Amino acid sequence: MQTTDDKPEPFLSHAEPVLSVEDVSETVKYWHEVLGFPGQWTWGTPPNHGGVSWHGAFVQFSRDSEAAERMRGQCVWIRVKNIKELYEMHLERKAHILMPLEKQPWGFEEYVVKDLNGNYVTFAAPATSGSESRSEPLPSNVKVLGRTLTAVDYRRLAESVGWSTDQTDEILQQKLDAALFVAVAEDTDTGAVIGCAMVLGDGISFFYIKDVMVSRDWQRKQVGSAIMREVKRWLDANAPQGSLVGLFTGHGLSQFYRQTGFGEAFGMIRIMDHQPNP
Repeated sequence: MQTTDDKPEPFLSHAEPVLSVEDVSETVKYWHEVLGFPGQWTWGTPPNHGGVSWHGAFVQFSRDSEAAERMRGQCVWIRVKNIKELYEMHLERKAHILMPLEKQPWGFEEYVVKDLNGNYVTFAAPATSGSESRSEPLPSNVKVLGRTLTAVDYRRLAESVGWSTDQTDEILQQKLDAALFVAVAEDTDTGAVIGCAMVLGDGISFFYIKDVMVSRDWQRKQVGSAIMREVKRWLDANAPQGSLVGLFTGHGLSQFYRQTGFGEAFGMIRIMDHQPNP
């Protein structure tokens, strides 16, 4: 017989506010096109329910004109990272910003947007002291482009960041040739490869970013960020809507990848530990 101690402990994963609105379709469109939430869905014809999402933030909308009018002025508080970049995006998209980005006495930087239903959305992030270590600007002699990469260049770059491999040049070249896209950073003064990132996948529904490397002498000079921007540019132009783009990284680098739209996700992996059958 199962005892009380054997019962699984409840686990709360996240909370989603449900706002009453007059028009679900227009609300979802606004939160997607103006506020920038990439995930969107609706239910019903015409829609009577819907929602948006962005990384760990989820908001639902329910069609109820009477309740929408009665509860006009509700507030959703959303904690974000890279708040200055988000604020600039909302300025560019002409969002109705009621309160500009300011540091608050309680230790957060916040700004407030009024949406098309008269509700308030507060975007907030912990205020920084300004003393964090910052990277240098991208040097003028660095060029990032999509091109092929040789096994020799790959091996030299991997060794510079402390990665070792016992694969032959032939096997390495097969791996490089299988890539859908490779973003390569070059020192234009010498022609040396100083960084790269590979995009693998089926080219239709799944893409995987692998081997993001920057030569040790060129780190903290915005080279990695420039490489990921080139990867993002290629994905924006070539990855179909709804396709999944993944990568693996340690917690210490999660903030770096968030700059180009990546968020945390649960997952599992298996490393094959046997030789394939002949």
